[in-house]
Amino acid sequence: MKRLILTAFLGAMCLSMVGQSSEELLLYSEKKVIIPEEHIHDGGGNLIVAKITNPTLTAFVPMDENKNKTAVIICPGGGYTNLHIQREGFKIAEAFNEQGIAAFVLKHRLPDSEIVEDGAYVPLADAQRAIQMTRENAEKWGIDPDKIGIMGFSAGGHLASTAGVHHNTPFIKNEKNISLRPDFMILIYPVVSFDDNVGHVGSKKRLLGNLPEKEGTEFFSNELHVNSNTPKTILFHANDDSLVPVENSLIFYNKLRQHNVSAELHAYSKGEHGFFQTPDFSEWFHRCIQWMKTEGL
Repeated sequence: MKRLILTAFLGAMCLSMVGQSSEELLLYSEKKVIIPEEHIHDGGGNLIVAKITNPTLTAFVPMDENKNKTAVIICPGGGYTNLHIQREGFKIAEAFNEQGIAAFVLKHRLPDSEIVEDGAYVPLADAQRAIQMTRENAEKWGIDPDKIGIMGFSAGGHLASTAGVHHNTPFIKNEKNISLRPDFMILIYPVVSFDDNVGHVGSKKRLLGNLPEKEGTEFFSNELHVNSNTPKTILFHANDDSLVPVENSLIFYNKLRQHNVSAELHAYSKGEHGFFQTPDFSEWFHRCIQWMKTEGL
């Protein structure tokens, strides 16, 4: 029943968009659902999903003649517990479409031991599969395969940056050797580090468990893996973020600069975590679009 509700929601959303089409695609062959997918709503009525067995990619593609569109894969936040898929997914995709940019909302699996094994690496595998699928279908969707980026909010920012720094470590089958490297990254109040003095302890515990091993902590501390081939990046954060400290973005930005990777950082004096009141969506999103234009995206 919940699956039908989401399908109906997506269908209605598709009809409401002018000059756009949306399609929800399975990342893999469909698995039997043992635990029903959970759908709840936040205080603003925005959909949040959890208990995901069958990860999907919802494609929002502008219906125009441009055959070389830029594409952005969007990873919603939720502390690796759930996904704020509407506020930090579908609504962002619609805004990109208005700019002529294709967008793909990733509904990835979460580290839930009732559903997946070795859950720490499952979200990364799904992100890599999303990049692979988008490149595989670039011609069909009128996308430039060299302009496919990844975007993430909060824990979704951690997933996006993990995909960016570990693109040479595949966790999926890739017989055609399709590049799993995003061409750029857009990180919004991201978790970057799993250093307990900087990072978001809740995301770390959810992904790695109560007693994480040093190897896992270092692998997912993404600032440690920046090099000259890390994708160009823009970051947005608030100085007063009490949930995910701004140091996450500062550390990552400085590492990018040390390795001569093109980077831009916007640190707002106020905004807390989530940018619910300030900065206004149009403010930071406009700066994001301007950065993309400057970078030839």
